[in-house]
Amino acid sequence: MGNIKIRLTPTEKNELETFFQFQLDEEARFLAAFTARDSTDKNAYIEKYAKHLANPTINMQTIWVNDIIAGSLAKFVLGNETEITYWIDRKFWGQGVAKTALNDFLKFEKTRPIFGRVAFDNYGSQKVLEYCGFIKIGQDKGFANARQVEIEEFIYKLSN
Repeated sequence: MGNIKIRLTPTEKNELETFFQFQLDEEARFLAAFTARDSTDKNAYIEKYAKHLANPTINMQTIWVNDIIAGSLAKFVLGNETEITYWIDRKFWGQGVAKTALNDFLKFEKTRPIFGRVAFDNYGSQKVLEYCGFIKIGQDKGFANARQVEIEEFIYKLSN
């Protein structure tokens, strides 16, 4: 891909349509595992994430590669824990986009500890979290809508 420039910008509502398209990819959805019950319901998707944009406890960023939206990244609070989530368009996999974006995000999103959860067989995301300083601290099981089965997930933590 040559010389790529990766940058983050606060997500705007008109970008949610692009994110919706990304999550329709079957392979990506399988690896993400923990997705919406119905990934094809565009109205529900847009409504859910539009609410997230208005929530001050959620820091949602759009990942750009040059002038193309390549993914999304967000910090959110679930229960008493702060977590991160990200989604990279499959055409950008394996190019360091997730690593660079998450590393940059963690420079201005200072909440610690911050947790990441990843399906047991999503090796790419495990490597991204480890590269960015997260340490595997445990595992859990949960129902993965994208797979319609309960699977194991690994829990990662970044303390500083």
